[in-house]
Amino acid sequence: MPDTATIDKTEATRSTMAIRIGGLDHVVLRVGDLDRAISFYQRVLSCHIERELQQPRLVQLRAGAALIDLVPASVSPHQATDKAGRNMDHFCVRVVGFDATALKAHLQQNGVDPGEVHERYGAEGYGPSIYITDPDGNTVELKGEATRGL
Repeated sequence: MPDTATIDKTEATRSTMAIRIGGLDHVVLRVGDLDRAISFYQRVLSCHIERELQQPRLVQLRAGAALIDLVPASVSPHQATDKAGRNMDHFCVRVVGFDATALKAHLQQNGVDPGEVHERYGAEGYGPSIYITDPDGNTVELKGEATRGL
């Protein structure tokens, strides 16, 4: 998603690591009608709009300690027949002790292409993150601690 400033990599303190998940940071949903979705999450779940971007179009709603991000879909997700029509773009988990170099080494040792580390906005503010793909093609964002605030 947006906010793709590249993060400098830190030196690895060890060659392998176990990933420790601190919780869910955010979920990104594709929606057929953005206004209808915003209304639902505000009215039914009492979420409030925390942040909006116009390009790319994105509305972030606060859901407790996490965020629900809404992005418009070209067609209503339940009518789509291809992957681009899925209603979930990705989900993000908060990684405790995010060490980019060690994390990338761990992912590679497990046959996962880690891609590049970028700074992205999440539930706690801006911080480092990596996108990976699970065996079923779902996109998972691994997000570190916030380096700058909301």
